[in-house]
Amino acid sequence: MYTTEKLGRLEEVPLREIWPHEALNFTNWLAQEENMELLSNELNIDIEVIDTEVPAGKYRLDILARSSDDETIVIENQLEHTNHDHLGKIITYASGLDATTIIWIVEDVEEEHRQAVNWLNEHLDDTINIFLCKLRLFRINNSPAAPKFQVICEPNNWSKAVKKVNDNIDSETDLLKLEYWTKLTDYIKQHPELHLKERKPTKYNYYDMKLTDVKSSLAHLSLTVNTQKKHILTQIWIEDNDELFEYLFNNKEIIEEELGIDLFWRNKENNKSSTIGIIRNIDSTNKYNWDECIKWHMDMAEKFNKVFAPIIKEFEIDHC
Repeated sequence: MYTTEKLGRLEEVPLREIWPHEALNFTNWLAQEENMELLSNELNIDIEVIDTEVPAGKYRLDILARSSDDETIVIENQLEHTNHDHLGKIITYASGLDATTIIWIVEDVEEEHRQAVNWLNEHLDDTINIFLCKLRLFRINNSPAAPKFQVICEPNNWSKAVKKVNDNIDSETDLLKLEYWTKLTDYIKQHPELHLKERKPTKYNYYDMKLTDVKSSLAHLSLTVNTQKKHILTQIWIEDNDELFEYLFNNKEIIEEELGIDLFWRNKENNKSSTIGIIRNIDSTNKYNWDECIKWHMDMAEKFNKVFAPIIKEFEIDHC
């Protein structure tokens, strides 16, 4: 039986009609959490934005981000056909920022650039991943335009690798951590008065959160569950910056007095990053204590955000 209802017509919308300026309009749109989630879902990567318009030598990267396993991601936007200039830029940004994942978003793809990205994915080792994505916009009649990311190039065997990672979430500890972060994420959603935003839960032992009004990637808030040592942590994670650690340490008395607790201060542990935080011993396998643990995690996170964020913001103003 045929319908008598009139159907709408799907039409493609030029990208520049919606985003006239690439940096001011499109980059700012994509950096918003709900829009980055569209890209994350298409690539099967949990992407968290660190900053936009990030200096990389004499150039500026559109978006600097990280994955759920704390690997650096560079995202370059190009609301036009691919060209040699941007191909060179994505390699320059990746090398300068020591990125493991490159995402190149374009309006359309020239064949020689598709071949070049595929060649790089074939010849680079497994630690480097390059994605070439085409972005299209569609609307039906006068409806708002809807974006659609289309993956043109991806690392070799990427689909198999993603399936393998997902299949690996079958150990008891992986499931335990995934369930814990899921419950913590639900807690944040149910408490709109909190100043921190939820993120996608994972099987990993940490849950990173952006500090309020802190724009740079110098530091972030990290919640941790250690099932082996049976404790949970709330800590400030400083990305390889002795100057910031010293700046905070010079305010140690003020910080600890405002928090009302003593903290551990670990500078350049394992010759990489520094951490400042507090540990609480728990029985991580006892799910009956999870509500109490989650409340402690979020109470500490809110206090850390309130005390540390303004001081780190002052450091940004003075030093960045």
